[in-house]
Amino acid sequence: MERPPQPWYVPRPPQRTVPDNPYAPEGYAPPPPPAPARRPRPGRGPVVAGIVALLVLAGAGTYALRSDRQGGPDAPPAATGTATPSGTPSAPRTPAAPTPAPKRIPTTEEINAGRAAGDATAWIVDDRNDLPRRNVKLHDLWVVGDTVVQAVYRKVVAHRLSDGAELWSVPLPTPVCETPVHPTPDGKVVVVHKSTQAQNGNRCNQLRMIDLRTGKAGWHRELTETGSMDDTIIVHTAISGDVVAVVQSMRAAAYRVGDGTKLYDIPMENPGGCYPDDVAGGARLLLTSDCAIGTDRRKAYSQLREIDPRTGKVLWRHRTPQGWRIGKVISTYPAVLTTFHAEEYTENWRVVSLGPGGRPRTTIDARKKGFAYCGDAGDAGEGVQNCPGTLVGGQAVYLGGTDRVGAYDLGTGKLLWGVKSGDGGTLHPLRAEGGARALVYEAPGTERPGGITRFGPGGVDTKQEVLRHPAPARSTELGMYAGKLAYANGRIVITPSLVDGDDARHEARMLSFAPEEP
Repeated sequence: MERPPQPWYVPRPPQRTVPDNPYAPEGYAPPPPPAPARRPRPGRGPVVAGIVALLVLAGAGTYALRSDRQGGPDAPPAATGTATPSGTPSAPRTPAAPTPAPKRIPTTEEINAGRAAGDATAWIVDDRNDLPRRNVKLHDLWVVGDTVVQAVYRKVVAHRLSDGAELWSVPLPTPVCETPVHPTPDGKVVVVHKSTQAQNGNRCNQLRMIDLRTGKAGWHRELTETGSMDDTIIVHTAISGDVVAVVQSMRAAAYRVGDGTKLYDIPMENPGGCYPDDVAGGARLLLTSDCAIGTDRRKAYSQLREIDPRTGKVLWRHRTPQGWRIGKVISTYPAVLTTFHAEEYTENWRVVSLGPGGRPRTTIDARKKGFAYCGDAGDAGEGVQNCPGTLVGGQAVYLGGTDRVGAYDLGTGKLLWGVKSGDGGTLHPLRAEGGARALVYEAPGTERPGGITRFGPGGVDTKQEVLRHPAPARSTELGMYAGKLAYANGRIVITPSLVDGDDARHEARMLSFAPEEP
């Protein structure tokens, strides 16, 4: 018996023939559709062009057209000192440019008052702290105990997970420029903030430890520079155990998180040929290096090393083929990374799984099923562990993006399942479950709210709604573009990647949903 078309596949308006399913079993090869142009949007996450167009056409409450004529559009032109001859047309008026109107941010009470039966409960953070009149980056989300913590401009602030109430805030003298993805097991982080408040010409060189459980600032030290090899214009950090590794320019070192003591310099191998580039933390401490960067791109390559956090000893090395570079580290244990072609960049990329000793295990070309690099975010210049729309759990890597989500087996490299969104919505895996199943965040569309769905082998036939977000939050949630996501104990926390410091373009900073307690 033929199964009727599912709304997951079929675009809503207008009704039309369903295109070939790109997630057919291996071996089935329908004619490929034209590849869409994909443009990285640094720091913003994926933006669906159709959604943007609809928002502009509909107004979306973000812009208001204004007449510059006093008395309204039908009022006569104002008198001038020069008479206009009868029958002579007046000079055309230049339409006024659209003027940004302050956005209306709904309150927690308003969102929850508009809930339908079965909808999630919500809270929202509408941060009114003064920000510079430009885009301000929001940094990594940390969930520690019953709090969610984030660095925002010149502070690190914690909110209670249950209701979003601000519990504590640590002020900083200058803006934060770098944060590690992971805290220590006992809830400490080392943030890096700038040397001055100036927008240009400053350094990212001030290390400061913060205890996320108590909201107390600890030790502070300044990174030293001796030249271009260790300048602090760009700094990357990662925490593994009680060690924070810092890459500044082309050198790397490790410090104890507890007291700030410098432990060791991470050795530069093949001096003059390979230079430390970035660092990933968590279960392992991994260091990436760029090699042969002064030669032909086709001969350049990357190196990945596992470093013992306690001693600095190199445990293993992995080298990419010539002409390929390491892009992002999706997981440190097991080690799963992205690579891309040195000339074609993220248009030609792979997922690579490493086995014991850093030996290649499987290589996955997810482009065949339409997946774009880091969930359509591209390489936005953030740290090596910031790759939206990716997740590793069990023996699978889960990939999401603008309109699809799926899972690949890390042992065989084969597609386990995949789902394509009918309305082009963003789908990002949140948490892996047993049997290659996953919880997936579905960002809202222009006419439907967001939510969390469970999928597994069998794809769309296994779809199970886990959480439906209330409709009054849709517009605010849509504007966050799935920038930063955290999921803990059935609750999702969402923030944009950037907020605008212009009061006329004010945006909510954090939004959270969870099932209603019985």
